[in-house]
Amino acid sequence: MGGWAIALHGGAGVDPNLPHHRQEEAKEVLARCLNMGISALRSSLPALDVVELVVRELESDPVFNSGRGSALTEKGTVEMEASIMDGMGRRCGAVSGVTTVKNPISLARLVMDKSPHSYLAFSGAEDFARLHGLEVVDNDYFITEDNKGMLKLAKEANAIMFDYRIPTVLPDTCGASVENPLQMNGLPISVYAPETVGCVVVDGQGRCAAATSTGGLMNKMSGRIGDSPLIGAGTYAGSLCGVSCTGEGEAIIRGTLARDVAAVMEYKGLGLQEAVDFVVKERLDEGKAGLIAVSRDGEVACGFNTNGMFRGFATEDGSVEVEIW
Repeated sequence: MGGWAIALHGGAGVDPNLPHHRQEEAKEVLARCLNMGISALRSSLPALDVVELVVRELESDPVFNSGRGSALTEKGTVEMEASIMDGMGRRCGAVSGVTTVKNPISLARLVMDKSPHSYLAFSGAEDFARLHGLEVVDNDYFITEDNKGMLKLAKEANAIMFDYRIPTVLPDTCGASVENPLQMNGLPISVYAPETVGCVVVDGQGRCAAATSTGGLMNKMSGRIGDSPLIGAGTYAGSLCGVSCTGEGEAIIRGTLARDVAAVMEYKGLGLQEAVDFVVKERLDEGKAGLIAVSRDGEVACGFNTNGMFRGFATEDGSVEVEIW
């Protein structure tokens, strides 16, 4: 074992014209959450507890698309999803269609720990949260003025790709009459918002864990489920590694991206960064996405085929990084 390691992300796909103050705001949130995880690991908190702790903090900050600040559905509401996985025994929990639970990642953890199931959705997930006393809030808590504005623009102009936060001044070509070049599963979509958050950790005992949480796509159809709550697609942890993905959910689902990192490590004998690079290159087809990973040996890795990915890393030997590009 090479000591503990932690990585977190705030989404792949970054507007190259993102204002500097927005970049700094995002990096400050990542740094704060990363330091929280470092402190927990130095206090010998298990990997599973650390990923939940960090993702809860990311969900509570409106900068990224999870919890408060989640993307809005076509109806102007929030439907969140999350998953968590413990590499020890490959235990997992996941939720979708969450509308009032303040921290969906903790509900996913509760599903894993307190139910006979691995996945609960919509009213069943909400009922389970209330049964066990999780904090709930009105749906309005999750909705920000920024996202109301983005939804309005999404409905008015079908050719906007929301990488992170849309520019305050839109080009003339964003009119509704312009044909939308962005496709998903071969069909045109109006908006793409890859701002999912996630965290992967290996603790000092070599135990890996992963957690992912998101509000999904801006202007998505009500009921749409992406990769984030799907074990093996958006989230995976086993004895070798922990992985959290972000980006075009439909492509991540088709490529079973998170699980494939572990698979090529196990079956092809690749190292962690080699496995990440292989999966990003060979499994996404034309999809756009990114991922973070840790190995049981204390390594960290990331890969993405987008302009950038909001991410942070730290290892027990003192290495700390927060990057976008």
